[in-house]
Amino acid sequence: MTRGRAEDPNVCGVTAAIAVIDGKWKTGLIWLLASGPSRPGELRRQFPGLSEKVLTQALREMAADGLVHREVHDVLPLKTTYSLTAQGQELSELLDALSDWGHRRLERLTEPQSAS
Repeated sequence: MTRGRAEDPNVCGVTAAIAVIDGKWKTGLIWLLASGPSRPGELRRQFPGLSEKVLTQALREMAADGLVHREVHDVLPLKTTYSLTAQGQELSELLDALSDWGHRRLERLTEPQSAS
């Protein structure tokens, strides 16, 4: 899915929403940031396999989409923190409901099938 679909007024609303969270790491980053501001290093430690380059790209895209706020503190060495915006918090709450649905689905898949 292309990033442009997140801003295309001629697509389904669900498609536009999914375009914003598309990718391997964004939903997890939203989940972590829902608990409060974090520094990039803290976020990377939570996801083995997430490179600094990919983390930076995901956070920049999320900031451009209005989901994440980047704050640079004027100290040496520079300290950067990321937090969810009001839009990001709203999306996080919606993703909680989707997560609940996904867990219920997984439970149904692991239940023994009754013989017909």
